[in-house]
Amino acid sequence: MATAALISEAEYLATSYRPDCELVDGQLIGRNVGEYDHSKLQGILIIWFGIRQDEWNIEVLPEQRIRVAPGRFRIPDICVISRGQRPEAVFTEPPLLCIEVLSKDDTLRSMQERIDDYTAFGIPNIWVLDPVGRQAWVCNTGEFRKPEGGVLRAEPFIHIPLTDLFAKLG
Repeated sequence: MATAALISEAEYLATSYRPDCELVDGQLIGRNVGEYDHSKLQGILIIWFGIRQDEWNIEVLPEQRIRVAPGRFRIPDICVISRGQRPEAVFTEPPLLCIEVLSKDDTLRSMQERIDDYTAFGIPNIWVLDPVGRQAWVCNTGEFRKPEGGVLRAEPFIHIPLTDLFAKLG
């Protein structure tokens, strides 16, 4: 059985991948992206946050590399930072919120390792959204919860009613 060659953090950071890949313990991990449902929901979320950036004092960033631990780089579909957070080429501080949009080949089970990395790194708000099933979860280590009252929240001020969000999918 052939094994994949391991690469270093330095090599990973010096290389451009199309689409971008995550690095987990020396191995490149492909991401499921690029299909309509995924792209449309990602775009809706970017616009939703973008319209509210000044009011909520945030910045919204698609596909931002985050070094969650030595040798582990994750790329959430969307992350949100407070305007007070120092911008970095590759984040080494936890953003306020990470959002993952499920693609057709993703499962909640496949998301768990990513969620565990985000939680261990100290990201306080993690959401997973399913554009096909029109569902959303608030996540942490070992737990996927439906949002209370059908509203995704990242305290103290971020809120997205799911009915408003999914209505925009058409």
